[in-house]
Amino acid sequence: MSSLKRYEELCSIIHYHMDRYYNQDNPEITDREYDELMMELRALEKENPKLVTPDSPTQKVGGSAKREAGVLVRHNVPMLSLQDVFSKEEVFDFVTDMQEQLTDPEFVVEYKIDGLSLVLRYEEGVLKLAETRGDGINFGEDVTANAKVIKDVKKKLKQPLEYLEIRGEVYMTNEDFQKVNERQELAGKRTFANPRNCAAGTLRQLDTAVTKERGLSMFVFNVQQVRGGTFETHTDGYDYLKKQGIPVIEDYRVCRTAEEVWEAVCAIGENRGNLPYDIDGAVVKLNRIADRELLGATSKVPRWAVAYKYPPEEKEAKILDIEVSVGRTGRITPTAVFEPVRLCGTNVSRATLHNQDFIDQLDVGIGDYVRVYKSGEIIPKIREVVKERREAGVHRFVLPDTCPVCGTKTVREKDTADIRCPSPACPAQIERRIINFVSRDAMDIKGFGTVYIEELVRRGFIRDIADIFVLKNHRSQLIEEGIIGKEKNTDKLLDAIEGAKQRDAYQLLTGFGIPNVGKAAAKAVMKQFGTIDALAAAGTEQLVEVPDIGEVSAGCIRSFFEDETNKEMLRRLKEEGVNMNRIAQEGESERFKGLTFVITGTLSDMDRKQAAGLIEKNGGKVSGSVSKKTSYLLAGENAGSKLTKAENLGIPVIGEQELLQMIQDEKE
Repeated sequence: MSSLKRYEELCSIIHYHMDRYYNQDNPEITDREYDELMMELRALEKENPKLVTPDSPTQKVGGSAKREAGVLVRHNVPMLSLQDVFSKEEVFDFVTDMQEQLTDPEFVVEYKIDGLSLVLRYEEGVLKLAETRGDGINFGEDVTANAKVIKDVKKKLKQPLEYLEIRGEVYMTNEDFQKVNERQELAGKRTFANPRNCAAGTLRQLDTAVTKERGLSMFVFNVQQVRGGTFETHTDGYDYLKKQGIPVIEDYRVCRTAEEVWEAVCAIGENRGNLPYDIDGAVVKLNRIADRELLGATSKVPRWAVAYKYPPEEKEAKILDIEVSVGRTGRITPTAVFEPVRLCGTNVSRATLHNQDFIDQLDVGIGDYVRVYKSGEIIPKIREVVKERREAGVHRFVLPDTCPVCGTKTVREKDTADIRCPSPACPAQIERRIINFVSRDAMDIKGFGTVYIEELVRRGFIRDIADIFVLKNHRSQLIEEGIIGKEKNTDKLLDAIEGAKQRDAYQLLTGFGIPNVGKAAAKAVMKQFGTIDALAAAGTEQLVEVPDIGEVSAGCIRSFFEDETNKEMLRRLKEEGVNMNRIAQEGESERFKGLTFVITGTLSDMDRKQAAGLIEKNGGKVSGSVSKKTSYLLAGENAGSKLTKAENLGIPVIGEQELLQMIQDEKE
């Protein structure tokens, strides 16, 4: 392959993965694999300087500003990347280069947190703006509302300056990340691949309540700009920030020689497995601000700092067993148990094998030797089987065809790799079913927390959904044993349960947790059939007539209502007075029947949730993306790429007043 052809191929590949990482928060390859592509590109450009173009990934910051995440704002100071280095020699070269250009330079070595870059602007000590990196050069996204609910972000400084701009990294601790993924799984939603992806997606949330719930954290790693005060060194800035209660990068070291710098880099590497959050390297930067200003920056990176990337650590281990567990969603998950090995400072002995497809791809079995590594320096994973060490009699593992908990025959979901236990009575699934049932999108029983549910299930008070509504019969015992709390708390929850009996039938249907039947589908189904009894009696042909209900969803609904256990549960719910009928909304119509809307931008008189509710109330459907099937785009201020796409497709674009007028015309 010619140099030009390989150069063009590498640029295309790297641009694709840049977009996946920076803009979609959903990378497909590891950081190391990405770094190797960039190293190959740099080497090729060094050999062939004439190939380099301004559009090369080596010449620009990876990312773009997205209007969908918020209003675009212009950077006061560019949010540049750092030059990556991968060896001791490169670290020494950087230090030597700085020493040759400067007089007795000082270096600060600190953690490189794996998160999302964020700048905070303070005027007279008051937080005025928070912006993401965006394209790094010109524009970022205004995420001030979300930043204000991050616990580490100070809204007001104790010692105000005329103007202060600081840059940091928004991240998630491993503990908070695990909690978020547990909630996602319990709600039947997609889990996040790693803490960095979760933090990035959360910071761009339109709902600040979601951002606050997920528990983001932030470390500040640089003072970008200051007026009304001066800092001679990077560490002076840190000292000031710490006095304001602003968390800065922990355990940083000030060094003067290359040996001291390398020793600090190695110390961070040895400690990274003990940290409660992910890091993806160590940063070496000049301490004196005057030295930084003298050296300046290229179009992509500052000349006064580098980021050292640690090599991935792998160990071989023998698989002793493969355990099979049932998650709260009924998904069967195999986990490899292997001889303990030490990786990134901690001992590991277990790694998920995900599903049968993954097992088949690895061709792994009990007794095999495998190469184990830590993804993101924290999550143990198996890279491959060491085939040359396979012993006689070792065969590929096959998941059992029955549930290991309740013995029910398992099923593989169509078009997925997931194998599940379909039994709603499986003990492993009870907690998840109850948590989904009481959630805000379903029966919305406030105060019914996960801790209460786990304890009530463990003690046998709840075995299925219907048991929730007979908890009142155990009031005295619940108070006596303090399961929910004292008398006041217990009665408060029992009252909330009693009030939930009058919820709309679509909420009850959502709460059943039928596969492929979420809140929107439940609304459409109940609007068509009116009552749970009518739905239970409906055949597949009737079900597929409902918008958004295909044969797969129809089959799931039929299976649910044909199950004898579910029939008994429904009987008990009726006996307890739980509403089984759809509640017609005042002013509802069929004005938008058969029409699909997409909402974008900031609306002036209502938020997106209210607009979506209004559209659905009048028979329409709301989608999250523009396509040829979109009937109308409802656009507010700062509408972005969705508006452009709608215009290119010739889709009508309307505002709030036009939407309201369309509804009014129907009534007249």
